[in-house]
Amino acid sequence: MTPKKVFFTKGVGVHKDKLSSFEVALRNAGIEKCNLVYVSSILPPKCKMLSKPDGLKLLNAGQITYCVMSRNETNEPNRLISASVGFAMPADFTNYGYISEHHAFGEKAVVSGEYAEDLAATMLATTLGIPFDPNQAWDERKQFYRASGHIFKTKNICQSAEGNKDGLWTTVLASAVFIID
Repeated sequence: MTPKKVFFTKGVGVHKDKLSSFEVALRNAGIEKCNLVYVSSILPPKCKMLSKPDGLKLLNAGQITYCVMSRNETNEPNRLISASVGFAMPADFTNYGYISEHHAFGEKAVVSGEYAEDLAATMLATTLGIPFDPNQAWDERKQFYRASGHIFKTKNICQSAEGNKDGLWTTVLASAVFIID
């Protein structure tokens, strides 16, 4: 049972109850009708990337749906939270890639997203034997990885939000959702 397709989505929810806040975030992401099963970080070989609208069309209510998810929540007013998923695809699509999840407090979306993307690219680079300098900035490593000819694409999706000013639960999520034909 290897997924053949994947799409990426994100959402934010606010509610007085923590669980309901998560439900609202799932609705915002469009994946509330699925029974989600969290899996680790491997992007299967030959896995086709779909747009969110195309991916959502392939989901059915109640189905078991595998995903890599990052989630964060707070009920602290104005506290900045983020959840991001990064991915790295190898140039040779017969090899597997990586998906990483990262969630943080106090990080803007661009910082959180780039961190998740860096994690995925670094995991893939180490698997492919590409040398890297962990002290080098992400932008420099990103160019080096691409120039190596082994990493085809890196990207991220991130949702950030400030905690509700009245102390309601605020939940953010980002997810890679797998489609099994």
